[in-house]
Amino acid sequence: MAKIFRYKVTFPANKVFFREYELCDEMTLFALNKFLVNDLDFAPDQMIAFRGYGKDGKLKAMWGLFDFGSGTIDGVSLEKVLENGAEVLHYVFDVSKNKYLNMSCIAEVERIHHVSYPRLVAEKGRIPGQFESKFDTLDNLTPEIGEEIGNDDLGDEGDSE
Repeated sequence: MAKIFRYKVTFPANKVFFREYELCDEMTLFALNKFLVNDLDFAPDQMIAFRGYGKDGKLKAMWGLFDFGSGTIDGVSLEKVLENGAEVLHYVFDVSKNKYLNMSCIAEVERIHHVSYPRLVAEKGRIPGQFESKFDTLDNLTPEIGEEIGNDDLGDEGDSE
């Protein structure tokens, strides 16, 4: 039986936005791209790539519509991604500007019967536009240089992943 993993998704330049998804390990990166495009209202006809990183932060593999040496997104499942040691994915949705979502596998979760996967399980913040020049939102709590922040402003962003 397929395993279900929870992924936390963030934009590196936006401290407010996050999503958590539960994904089936049999899902291909192509299917994951379709799911993300639909959920985030991104343009479906853009070049994309996935970069896989280990816990040590080293690049393990890269997958795209074309084979970058690790396979193509329609031939690689999340199971193979995790077997390859890539617990963190960068979903590069604007290749020319190297803009990406950070996707961290945070847990294996129990499958819930009569639930369809993939699914959104938690969210916060406005979805930034795919081609916006800046991802910071008006409600961003990021301080200016030299400004102090309290511990309350840190939220759960300080968690190690």
